[in-house]
Amino acid sequence: MNHKIKKLLCGILIMCQVFSMTAYARPDWPNDTGIQAEAGALMDVDSGALIFGQNSHVAYPPASITKILTALIVLEHVDDLAETVTFSESAMMNVEADSGNKLSLVIGDTMTVEDALYALLLVSVNQSANALAEHVAGSISGFVDMMNAKLEELGCTDSHFDNPSGLNGDTQNVSAYDMAKIACAAYQNEKLLEISSSVSHKIGALANHPDGITVKQEHRLVITEDPDSPYYFPEAVAGKTGYLLKAGNTLVTYAEKDGRRLVSVILKGSPGQYFVDGKELLRFGFESFYNVDIAENETQYVTGEDPVEIGAQTYAPSDLMIETGSQVTLPKNAVFSDAEVTLAELPEDHPEYAVGLLQYVYNERKIGQAYLLLKNREAVPGTETETVSGTKENHPESEDGTKEAAASVPADAKSDSKVQGSFPVIPVIVVLLVLLAAAFCAFIGYRIRESRRQEAEQAAIRREKRRQRLQEEGADVEAEFNRLLEEKKKRRGDL
Repeated sequence: MNHKIKKLLCGILIMCQVFSMTAYARPDWPNDTGIQAEAGALMDVDSGALIFGQNSHVAYPPASITKILTALIVLEHVDDLAETVTFSESAMMNVEADSGNKLSLVIGDTMTVEDALYALLLVSVNQSANALAEHVAGSISGFVDMMNAKLEELGCTDSHFDNPSGLNGDTQNVSAYDMAKIACAAYQNEKLLEISSSVSHKIGALANHPDGITVKQEHRLVITEDPDSPYYFPEAVAGKTGYLLKAGNTLVTYAEKDGRRLVSVILKGSPGQYFVDGKELLRFGFESFYNVDIAENETQYVTGEDPVEIGAQTYAPSDLMIETGSQVTLPKNAVFSDAEVTLAELPEDHPEYAVGLLQYVYNERKIGQAYLLLKNREAVPGTETETVSGTKENHPESEDGTKEAAASVPADAKSDSKVQGSFPVIPVIVVLLVLLAAAFCAFIGYRIRESRRQEAEQAAIRREKRRQRLQEEGADVEAEFNRLLEEKKKRRGDL
């Protein structure tokens, strides 16, 4: 591009900035909510974004919301839910004396795994947690090891479990943030969600209930149907309650609305209010935020001609794709381009064909991530022909399955294109903006000059009228006129 034209465009763009009326600022993250409980968290299931946190990394006794993790581990390790669970002596006795026995179970009672999970999640039977733990791991302590290993797998760093029921333990604590991560993983398990969202379930015959017994959901946000009730929240689908004297009221609630999935966690709450707190967080999340699909909006790394360098490897954008289904969570008045994206190193448990991890941040808050994937095996560096830079290049297949030759351009040919006088094509929108800015600047300049000209004319008219008035009054025109000018100058000096 001609050097003078470059200077002209730069000058015009600078003027655009000078005359810009407002400067764009990224909208703040909404925080116009709160809870009465000591701690809480609200997390988007699909993006993993922490929408709200209050003491969210402080660990508290979890009480029976622990059973959500217990159920998840059981479902991940039992193939047949019709397997028989036996309530052993250790399962029956390894509970606190005042923890109760809601189903009047006795040593030797049996249930299917499925029935034991309903007893666990709907009415919080502690003996069921122990029996399921023994069935899966062979012992309660072995199952606890599995629980803490699952915490590490999920990236939970504030928490630790001592038992599968949630009863008191010396080091049994969980943070609201970690519990939200546990719940997000749990409610993506279809069977766990089915059980936890049930209003009631008929359990088979037991020693003290030969005809079986029906257990009913205890989570008020899930079962309340009265619109006038403070616990009415039709978006609530599933969840788990908990209570211990040391823990206070604890609550996890999973809700769905317009395709979005949220989890709220309440720790150290108070009776009744803890349901209101959980509801308020979910309402806030649905009303103040929305989700954006990353693959449908992100163009960096997967479009254009510039090679993508990741570590020691180089890829063509046409060889890459963004993991489908991944989302970011944004405030309602923000847009996707407001988020900042970085390309991070892959974690050890990355998907097959992943080459990088896109991480998104909004106002220093993590709001989502997506893997950058190779479209096919042939795109792996080292499997196809070399590029000019020395790295391997994959050529896409045509519709008939044959490889299309890469349209490579020699370096000297690229330099020749400049010598031949080609002129870069400026996008139409840029040209229009530059022209509008130039027109605006010209208009402002014209208005300033016109205003000054009119002021000068008016001043001359006023001076002439003053001379005429002095002449009519018979005064020494020149002397009087000069006197008036001097007085005017003095007044300006005082000002």
